[in-house]
Amino acid sequence: MLKKRKLANGKVRVTFSMPALDDVGQIYLVGEFNEWSETATPMTKAEDGSWSVVLTLDSNREYQYRYLADGHTWLNDWDADSYSRNNFGSDNSVLNLIEEDKPKRATRKTTKKKL
Repeated sequence: MLKKRKLANGKVRVTFSMPALDDVGQIYLVGEFNEWSETATPMTKAEDGSWSVVLTLDSNREYQYRYLADGHTWLNDWDADSYSRNNFGSDNSVLNLIEEDKPKRATRKTTKKKL
């Protein structure tokens, strides 16, 4: 699961979360934001067994990522913004932080009634 909060400095605070998983001792977040390091971004286990980590990332770009459980099991985020095929025959999760142009408000023409 992804939670995004836009910050004032062109950054976005993103919370990456995974539900509780049986027999998993550690999960790492691995992706473009940490040069695909398998140990740089450990997730924290909550009392309910779920996992999470918070990163502050640059806005206006996409990041590919996956989760690595116990150093050998790759997992996707099934709530990712999209997915992209990787060179290993599986998919990477994609985080989209590209700001879309907001639609312009329709202007309403008013006509004055002549008295």
